[in-house]
Amino acid sequence: MRLYTSFLAGSAAITLLTHCASTRSSSPGEPPTTPEVSEPAKPPTDPSTAPAPSPTPWGRARVGDRAVYGFSTNQSPGRLALPPRALAGRLRVEVTAVQAPWVWLTISFTDDAGKPLTNPWLARDLTLPVSMETSRPLDVPPQGTESLEQLSAAGQQWEAKRYIQDQRPVDGPLNNVLYAVQPGPLYLTRGLLSLSITLSGFGAAGGTQLTLLEVRQGATGGTSPAPSLERPLGPGTWFDFRANIGGNDSTQRTCFSAERGYLLQTDGPAPTQGAACPSFAEATVSPLEEWLVRLITGALATESWPPATSAIPTRGTRSLQGRTVPVSTTEVPESEGGVRRIRFETYAADPWDASLSGLAHEARFRQLTEGVDRVDAKGRRTPQDFTQLVGWGTWVGSAK
Repeated sequence: MRLYTSFLAGSAAITLLTHCASTRSSSPGEPPTTPEVSEPAKPPTDPSTAPAPSPTPWGRARVGDRAVYGFSTNQSPGRLALPPRALAGRLRVEVTAVQAPWVWLTISFTDDAGKPLTNPWLARDLTLPVSMETSRPLDVPPQGTESLEQLSAAGQQWEAKRYIQDQRPVDGPLNNVLYAVQPGPLYLTRGLLSLSITLSGFGAAGGTQLTLLEVRQGATGGTSPAPSLERPLGPGTWFDFRANIGGNDSTQRTCFSAERGYLLQTDGPAPTQGAACPSFAEATVSPLEEWLVRLITGALATESWPPATSAIPTRGTRSLQGRTVPVSTTEVPESEGGVRRIRFETYAADPWDASLSGLAHEARFRQLTEGVDRVDAKGRRTPQDFTQLVGWGTWVGSAK
């Protein structure tokens, strides 16, 4: 039974961009570092006790620093026999507050005229706190053929490194990524100038493009209060899913953080005491631009909401964390060998409803609950297998 929703396009983006998102052994825009001696894992930094930030681009962040990209994505799912899909517009990544050791970013999507997109996946601005410091050395080595070139982008001349990785001979994509050698104010996306992913193989066609349109540095001395994490991309938050499969009952917690342009994620048993997210020492690390591509491509699978199914959905509510969440539920009867079951899925009727305030973007678009119930001869239902969202919150000390 499928107990975790993974949108086709969004999941593909992670696979496509992995290994081609960094330009060198040290992060773009930061001076080379000497080898570091391993230290014990440190818990997430609390702003009230954090040391002064180091003199890196993130430590010198200004309110108003921003990068704007034109984006487009399209996909013909091929053998899945789904209709072609396409989306285009503009992506803005902007510093909206600086409160050491956190740089607060706002990520927003619009059409080319600056109007909000109607696609629910990209319909709201997202908040992203990024630490000026790192809990451990971070690096995602590039793959592909490297070349050096000069080009003009966003009204500036850039020395850039291009990485091309062609996996088409093995039914993979063609990745073409271009980074500035000296990013300057483009540190927000680690110097990304352009990105192109061309799908290939297994009947797939389409691709995704990002092109820098504008980069700007904020004014000196600009201030703004830290925003709330009402609509977080993920970093600074956590959420729990309970699963009861084959009689095995467990609750898993997903925690997010972000450090100097990298997003960190941990998945494991939910702690019963202590800090909500005690450590990111073993977290998976992904460059911010990889998440941006995931956001763009994930929108292709969410043109309508709730997701269309063969069953007619019913509207209702569900209690989560003492909040009443409007939901949409579909149920499909099944029968096998005389055993009757009902398979069900429940989504948030509106993934941006105020009752879900503080919930990470990813979890808003998952099933809030899904599973299978057994049905006896009298029509009574008994839970057999299920997963369900059971809680969420924030761990960043300054989050409101």
